[in-house]
Amino acid sequence: MRDQRRETKNFFIGKVGVGHLHPVSIQSMTNTDSRDVRASLAQIQQLADLGCEIIRVAVPDRETGEALQEIVAHSPLPVVADIHFDYKLALLAIKNGVHALRLNPGNIGARWKVQEVVKAAQEKSIPIRIGVNSGSLEKEFLDKDGRPTAEGLVQSALKHVEILESMNFDLIKISLKSSQVP
Repeated sequence: MRDQRRETKNFFIGKVGVGHLHPVSIQSMTNTDSRDVRASLAQIQQLADLGCEIIRVAVPDRETGEALQEIVAHSPLPVVADIHFDYKLALLAIKNGVHALRLNPGNIGARWKVQEVVKAAQEKSIPIRIGVNSGSLEKEFLDKDGRPTAEGLVQSALKHVEILESMNFDLIKISLKSSQVP
């Protein structure tokens, strides 16, 4: 028997359906140096053999962004580029064929940078995951003592959803992560 699920937007990351009309998918993230294409692809294959359906790869620098082209071309799984700090890495990841992006609102930068990424993602129908992390929550969403709260995590996500939706972009996934929230 299938559990009842809330109705959501449905779309695809590569060939994997996401949303209430599709089964919950298994996603993992590589812990290799993403510049090491051979090691990254070996780990992706191991994860695929274990049932993983979507893989996320850290993109900390331009060299990794360039390596994505080969990783995407040979990966048995759709590849999500995990972007931090530099919106230009998201643009490079899109150019190099990733199936989706994960942006961290706490460190991606100004609204115009997010808008540049959204424009490029729209052109190729690439979904964006807004991945809020309490460890890098924007200062405006911390409590008076400088700590993250559940409400602050939600406010950060909603702020970035608004940016995407204001551009008529709706291929959006949202995740909130915290090791401890009072």
